[in-house]
Amino acid sequence: MSEKLRVERAGHVVTLTLNQPEMRNPITDLDFVDAFVERCAQIQADLDVRCVIITGAGKGFSSGGNIKHMAERTGTFAGSADEIAENYRKGIQRVPKAVYALDVPVIAAVNGAAYGAGCDLAMMCDIRIASEHAVFAENFVKVGLIPGDAGAWFLPRAVGASRAAEMTFTGEPVDAETALSWGLVSKLVAADELMATAQDLAVRIAVNPPVQLRKAKRLLRASQASSLNDLLELSAVYQGACHTSEDHQEAVAAILEKRAPTFVGR
Repeated sequence: MSEKLRVERAGHVVTLTLNQPEMRNPITDLDFVDAFVERCAQIQADLDVRCVIITGAGKGFSSGGNIKHMAERTGTFAGSADEIAENYRKGIQRVPKAVYALDVPVIAAVNGAAYGAGCDLAMMCDIRIASEHAVFAENFVKVGLIPGDAGAWFLPRAVGASRAAEMTFTGEPVDAETALSWGLVSKLVAADELMATAQDLAVRIAVNPPVQLRKAKRLLRASQASSLNDLLELSAVYQGACHTSEDHQEAVAAILEKRAPTFVGR
């Protein structure tokens, strides 16, 4: 596993820390992508994981693209136009696919600057919590590029079409207070409270039955592209499975017996 991604686990919660603080945690290097995608696959396969937190080491969340590699035309940014396109497919574009494939809830704990692909990574998460030092910028145009990592898909869903267009066309940063007022983040906290707040939320999520959590997230995902009738049908199928699960029976029994439930993922 690449040292560019630090992985920690506490109970049912996994924290993924982007770990190149000296470079503000770029995410376009292929070894990082490989490590990140591999870890997401492991999380998806492990029903004992009930929530994930993504954050950045040091002062920044993620600078997005590796500017040094852009200047040198190396790594993802090497070769002809066709070769670079293929590098994107084999590289950074695997990140949104990996995050979107996660049925487990994902929290972004945005500790500092989230620029370009780093901003988009935050948008890929289900819930975003920002420290007072967080700054969001869809700043691809400022380096003569466009969102190449599905930012044009995730950002409008997070902040609405008009504000997504403003962020994309100006490339200008949005501070934490503005991000909160726009609904880009759900909570703004002091820097020294960020991880404790994210961990508290993760634990509040993780006390719930794991299969039901994942089915609930699948429904939210499906709602983005489903008709009402199709979503109701999917809900009926999922609900039938939930009603016949051991964890549903345990939840009801715990309420009636006035005790904390113990869920087993069945």
